[in-house]
Amino acid sequence: MTFTGRLAIQQRVLPVYRTAFFDSLAAACPGGLSVLAGQPRPGEAIEVAAGLTTAQYTHTSNRHFLSGGFYLYWQAGLGPWLERWDPQALIVETNPRNLSNAQAIRWMKARRRPVIGWGLGSPAIHGLLSGARLRMRRQYIHSFDGLIAYSQPGADSYRSLGFPAGRIWVAPNAVTHRPSWPLPIREGHATTKPVVLFVGRLQARKKVDNLIQACARLPIETQPRLWIVGDGPEKASLENQARALYPAAEFFGARHGDELAPLFNEADLFVLPGTGGLAIQEAMAHGLPVIAAEADGTQLDLVRPKNGWQVPPGHVEALVSALNQALSDPARLRTMGAASYQIVSQEINLEAMVRTFLDALTECQRDYEPQA
Repeated sequence: MTFTGRLAIQQRVLPVYRTAFFDSLAAACPGGLSVLAGQPRPGEAIEVAAGLTTAQYTHTSNRHFLSGGFYLYWQAGLGPWLERWDPQALIVETNPRNLSNAQAIRWMKARRRPVIGWGLGSPAIHGLLSGARLRMRRQYIHSFDGLIAYSQPGADSYRSLGFPAGRIWVAPNAVTHRPSWPLPIREGHATTKPVVLFVGRLQARKKVDNLIQACARLPIETQPRLWIVGDGPEKASLENQARALYPAAEFFGARHGDELAPLFNEADLFVLPGTGGLAIQEAMAHGLPVIAAEADGTQLDLVRPKNGWQVPPGHVEALVSALNQALSDPARLRTMGAASYQIVSQEINLEAMVRTFLDALTECQRDYEPQA
């Protein structure tokens, strides 16, 4: 399945984790795929990619305005990029904070070409001018020919704005390909304790401090080895906390790509105590059950009762309870790990994500084809 026309995709930034998807989608677009993105705001902990291999990449300047709930930005190079690339279809973020996307949508509609929105969903709006902001969001969402949501809850939130259900596709947020290796076989831990693994950037919103606390609160006979993989602004603070509270924690620093495989294969349980979740799919591809904090809804498609636990974010006691359940039954952990592997092999992977995007593009382009 392919999309034969030139495709354009707008992003606020191009994070490293998204490059595999864009290059995979570009391989299914013989007419070419161009991605436009700018730089993050100062202080944002986003690892930005230097470029793409198969897709074309155009770097532009993001102009950031205000902050918090009133943050807005403008991409100065969006119009010239469209003129140069002249795409047959455009995919943009559904984030109405981008002031320049309205111009891009008008440009495409004037040429009778489809525009698809791609995003997390429509989170609740609170505070000052919430009613006006909701009306603006609804108007913006209804300017699209179709929508692609990261998750089923995201799709439901778009439907709540009155967008037609038949024009919404769900492409779960995948960062790795379908595993090409067999399900890892894990030996029992007759003489050593099980390994709990965290992989991610060490920043406050990841709540790794809660994971250290939770492990320390477990009964002595249940306490695992805790492997923390990553780097970031909280690393020194977490190392100090671990020395005082849980010396069994080991810090491995930043690891990427093939460096991670041995750690995933030797672990018994993957835990993401805060926001994020991109490493969840990779952990599941290595046959790991998962404990994840309920965050933006994308975890719901990945972490299910048959392969893991979801806990409220920031709730240490709930994390302690989930860890205790998981580590008290090694045989169940193996069964749940096999379920994780099956989910990413058959349902949630880059190949499935690409197919969903191609489905949406084909259907939305059909609306603009001359009728016989």
